[in-house]
Amino acid sequence: MKCLIISFIFGLEKLITMRTVQYREALREAMVEEMRSDENVFLMGEEVAEYNGAYKVSQGMLDEFGPKRVIDTPIAELGFAGIAVGAAMNGLRPIVEFMTWNFALLASDQIINSAAKMLQMSGGQYSCPIVFRGGNGTAGQLAATHSQSFESFYAHVPGIKVVTPSTPYDAKGLLKSAIRDDDPVLIMESEKMYGDKGEIPDGEYLIPIGKADVKRKGNDVTIVSFGKIIKVAHQAAEVLSKEGISCEIIDLRSLRPIDYDSVVESVKKTNRCVVVEESWPLASISGEIAYHLQRHAFDYLDAPVLRVMQSDTPFAFSKVLIEEALPNVKRIVDAVKSSMYVS
Repeated sequence: MKCLIISFIFGLEKLITMRTVQYREALREAMVEEMRSDENVFLMGEEVAEYNGAYKVSQGMLDEFGPKRVIDTPIAELGFAGIAVGAAMNGLRPIVEFMTWNFALLASDQIINSAAKMLQMSGGQYSCPIVFRGGNGTAGQLAATHSQSFESFYAHVPGIKVVTPSTPYDAKGLLKSAIRDDDPVLIMESEKMYGDKGEIPDGEYLIPIGKADVKRKGNDVTIVSFGKIIKVAHQAAEVLSKEGISCEIIDLRSLRPIDYDSVVESVKKTNRCVVVEESWPLASISGEIAYHLQRHAFDYLDAPVLRVMQSDTPFAFSKVLIEEALPNVKRIVDAVKSSMYVS
């Protein structure tokens, strides 16, 4: 599906063709385009080649680039993450796909102690341009060990960048920027988003890492979120709009670095903030946002910063307990109303 958008640049009309793609297709386009333009870029991971990727993100890439640049690895995350670090130190630009970030716990030593620290420990002699990417967060009835969100876990570590695209447009633009970045970049995707559809423009575009996006404009309350749970925030905003409450939704997109300025500017307008996050409460991104707002926008706040989080427990298998654990429309609506002192 295609549509046309007319934009005005320096007084000239420019016709932009938009087309609808799946989230997985946007990721694939980003990798293919960068691999075509830079022979040092390659993809490695479990089942990325012969099987076309566990979620078909790399479909067709083996046929185009061959087994030297699209590499199936053993089920040994620590091992192939270490190979990627060595490759990056020697001038290549690996893209490492994990089936899920839950499995990447096995590779965390290479990510945190090698990739993140290499530039500093080598005195600037070795950069480490790697992209680590894969599914993150909950994905149905996969129980405790396969349902964890790691954004704040890795955002805690200096030396790496963490991004979590919530749309196909963001996925392509951020992944292309990540591949070109000279630092390690972690892309937190979601198994539940790979089939999501959205519009992207024909031709090349980049989205800078570290820049949030206002997904919905509003005046009464700022809702800050990221990743797939932002879809629930949009549903809540629709419910609230029918009651005359106007919500502004900010998609952080990047969790290290965080675009604090965009959040502060929004709160200066709305004077209230609710953070929606699919993660445990302690040491979370929401806690960091709340601290920054009380430090840099205290005089603009008419109510405490509230947050809607995942329950502080290991994730359950039961559907009933899953629904109870995750942020939902009612909890977000209640938080927004509480910040406005209405019932």
